[in-house]
Amino acid sequence: MRRFEDNSWKEKMRIRFDYNNMMSDMIGDEWGINKDQITALIPKIRDAVDKLNHKRKAGKTQWRDLPYIQKDVVKDILAAADEVRQKYETFVLLGIGGSALGPIAVHQALNHLHYNELPREKRGGPRFYVVDNIDPERIQALFDVVDIKNTVFNVVTKSGNTSETMAQFLIVRNMLKEAIGEKYRERIIATTDAEKGSLIKIAREEGYRTFFIPAGVGGRFSELSPVGLLPAAVGGIDIEELLAGAAYMDELCSEDDVFKNPAYMAAVLQYIAMQQGKNISVMMPYADSLKYMADWYAQLWAESLGKKLDLDGKEVYAGQTPVKALGATDQHSQIQLYTEGPFDKVITFITVEKYRSKVCIPRAYEDMTGVSFLGGHTINRLIRAEQMATEYALYKAKRMNRTIILPEVNAFTIGQLLYMLEVETAFIAELLNINAFDQPGVEEGKIAAYALMGRPGYERKKAELESGTEKKMEYII
Repeated sequence: MRRFEDNSWKEKMRIRFDYNNMMSDMIGDEWGINKDQITALIPKIRDAVDKLNHKRKAGKTQWRDLPYIQKDVVKDILAAADEVRQKYETFVLLGIGGSALGPIAVHQALNHLHYNELPREKRGGPRFYVVDNIDPERIQALFDVVDIKNTVFNVVTKSGNTSETMAQFLIVRNMLKEAIGEKYRERIIATTDAEKGSLIKIAREEGYRTFFIPAGVGGRFSELSPVGLLPAAVGGIDIEELLAGAAYMDELCSEDDVFKNPAYMAAVLQYIAMQQGKNISVMMPYADSLKYMADWYAQLWAESLGKKLDLDGKEVYAGQTPVKALGATDQHSQIQLYTEGPFDKVITFITVEKYRSKVCIPRAYEDMTGVSFLGGHTINRLIRAEQMATEYALYKAKRMNRTIILPEVNAFTIGQLLYMLEVETAFIAELLNINAFDQPGVEEGKIAAYALMGRPGYERKKAELESGTEKKMEYII
C-alpha cells in the first residue's frame, strides 16, 4: 500500500488554515472581521457554492477533476519520463505563464534546491530548465550550458499559438535539425490542446510525442495536468502522490459549510477584506522550497480576479494585487511597510512544521550575548521563531494575516496546497460575480504584438498602432 492510501498518514499530512489574525476578536473591531460579517454572507456564499457546483457538473471546471480522470495519462507520462530520465542529460520546458510557473514551483518544492548542480548519480535524472521568457540573452545563455544533442524539449502551450513559446520552438527545432538531422522529432514533446492551435497540427505532421491539456483546463489551472505532471515525473517527483494530495483537498473542499471548508473560508475572508480596502495580497512562504509557489499564486490570483466587467457586464474593476515575499529574507526588505505602512494588505504565511533537513548552530563566542544565544539551537527553530515573531508584530500592529500550515513539504502536501489555492480563487470569483477563467485584459497586448510582428490579418491593428499618439520628447529626459 502506498502511503497516500493510508488514511492515518493522510490525516497527519493534512494542511491547515489558521485565520485567527483575520478576526476582530484578535486584532480589534476596527481592522478585523467578526463572525457576524461572515454569517451575514451565508446566502451569498450558498449561491456561490451552487454556481461552482453547477459549473463542475457541467464540465466547466474540469481542473477540479484532474485528480480522478488521468489514470491512463499518468501511465503514459511515467513511461515517457522514464525514457527521458534514462537516455538524456537535459530536459528543457518551453512555455510562459501557467505553462511554466507551476512546473517551476513544483520542481523547486519537491526536488533538491541545487538540483541541476548535483552529479547525475544523485539527481537520478536529467538537469531541468524552464525557458519562460524571450529575452535573447537568456535564450542564448541556455545553449551555452546544455548539449542540444543530449536534450529533450517540452513545448507547452494550451492555445498552440502562444507567440513567445512558438518562437522558442522554432529556434530549438532549427538547432536540433542542424545538430542531429531528422532525429530531431524524437527530442520534442508537445503539450497542448487536442484539437485547436498550430502546435497540435505541427506535432501530428512531424510525429512528436504529444500530451493533451483537457479542454476545460485553463493555463493557470493546469499544473495538475500533463503541463505539470510530465516535467515533475522527469524530475523524479511522485506524480501519483501529488494527485492524491489534490484529491484529498477536494474532499475537504466539498464541504458546503464555510466554517469547515478551508478554501471557501479563505475566499470569504479575502472577499470581506477587499470590501474593506485591502487591495494587496502578500504571499510569504517561510521555506525556500516554497519560494516559487508565491510566483505561481501571483498569476493565479491576478489573472483570475483582475477584471473590468462582472458577469452582468457592469464595470467593477475587481481584483487584489498579489505580492511575492519570502521569509525570513523579506523581513529585511518588506515587513517595515507591512507593519507600519497603509492598512491595505492581507499577508498569507506558508509555514512548514517539519523541514527535510536539520541544521544545528554551534556554540561559540560565549562572551558575546548578541551571538552566543544562538548556539545550541537549530536553524529550524530559528526560522520558526522568525515567522512567529513576524506574525506577532503584524498582530500587534493590527494587520490582517493568516497562515497555511504544511506538516512537511512532500508531493501530497503540495498537491493539497495547489488545489486549495485554485478552489479559493474560483470561489472568490463567484462572490465577486466575475469570470475567473478568462483574461480579456491580456488579449489587447497579444493582438498588438501580432500586428507589430506582421502577422497576416492584423493589418488594421498595425495601422492603428502606427497612427497612435506620438510620444512627446519633452517628457523624455
